[in-house]
Amino acid sequence: VQLVESGGGLVQPGGSLRLSCATSGFTFSNFAMSWYRQAPGKARELVATISNAGDSTNYADSVKGRFTISRDNAKNTVYLQMNKLKPEDTAVYYCAARRVGRNEYAYWGQGTQVTVSS
Repeated sequence: VQLVESGGGLVQPGGSLRLSCATSGFTFSNFAMSWYRQAPGKARELVATISNAGDSTNYADSVKGRFTISRDNAKNTVYLQMNKLKPEDTAVYYCAARRVGRNEYAYWGQGTQVTVSS
């Protein structure tokens, strides 16, 4: 099983980034997918979740209206479009997979750094 995040980097406040999480080794369409983030010295935070079919999404209040989660089940990939980025969005971003009907996350990526700074 592999989950490989990409697309992180350094961006100025107000800018945009698109994160990707390419997966393999499991039946992607049977799993809800989430993005988490963790800033230095802070607890891990759930950012966004998308259902296995892609027909339902949820967001943390801190990113609602700025971030969009999406998925392509043909490519086994989940995305996070991040707009109007703020310095407080600086963190390592992780994708995670949760089998439908389960509460725990079965698989995690290694993370990608997002830094928002002028």
